Amino acid sequence: MMRTPKLIVAATALALSGCSSMGDGTGFGSDYYSMVRVRSVQVGDGAIAVTPPRPWNRTRRLFLFEDIRQVEDWTLNGPLLDGMTFVTGLRSGRYLIRQRRTEDRQVPKFRADMSAPEITAMLETLYRVRGGSIDFRTLSLQPRPFLGHNGFQFDFEHLDTDELWRKGRAVGAVIDGKLYMILFDAARSHYYANAIGDFEAIVASARRRG
Repeated sequence: MMRTPKLIVAATALALSGCSSMGDGTGFGSDYYSMVRVRSVQVGDGAIAVTPPRPWNRTRRLFLFEDIRQVEDWTLNGPLLDGMTFVTGLRSGRYLIRQRRTEDRQVPKFRADMSAPEITAMLETLYRVRGGSIDFRTLSLQPRPFLGHNGFQFDFEHLDTDELWRKGRAVGAVIDGKLYMILFDAARSHYYANAIGDFEAIVASARRRG
C-alpha cells in the first residue's frame, strides 16, 4: 500500500499495500473491488494459494500493476486505511512497479542474489520514491521461515504526505531465484492492530502451487 500525496501507489504511481493497494478508493465503484471469501484462493499469478480468516476485498489492478501478474492487492477498509500485497514469484531483473527509465528517482529492480537487507532497502525506496513517504523507519528485520524456506520478517512504519503514520510488516523469501512475499500496511492507529492477526493467519496458510 504505497501512497503518493493522497493516492496509493497504484493510483499514481504500489496499493499495493502498500504497503497494499493501489488507489485510495475515492471515485472507485463496486467494480473496483471483488470479495475474497473465507476459503483457499489463488493470488497473484496463481503461484500461491492462501486462506483469509474473514472476507477481504481484492482491488482491481490499475496503472502500475496492470501488467505485473505476480502482484495482487487486498484491503479490508479501503487502501488508504489498510492493505495487503502478494508478490508471487517475481523474477530476477523485474520491477515491483512500472516506471519510466527517464525518471530521475528509480526503484531498484529485484535480483535473485539480493539479501534480506537489500530487499528491505528496495521496499523502503519504493515507499519513498513512489509512495510519498517523508519519514520511513525500520523497526526490525529478522529471519523467519516462509513457504518452507529460509526467509525474513521486516517490520516498519512510515509517515506519508497526508500526515498519517502507517505501520507495516513484510514476510518473504527468495525461492528458486524468485521473490515471494506478503506485505501488510495499515494506518498505525487502530487499523494495524485490527488486521495484523489476519495477516499472520494468511502467511501461515500460504502454500506454493506446482
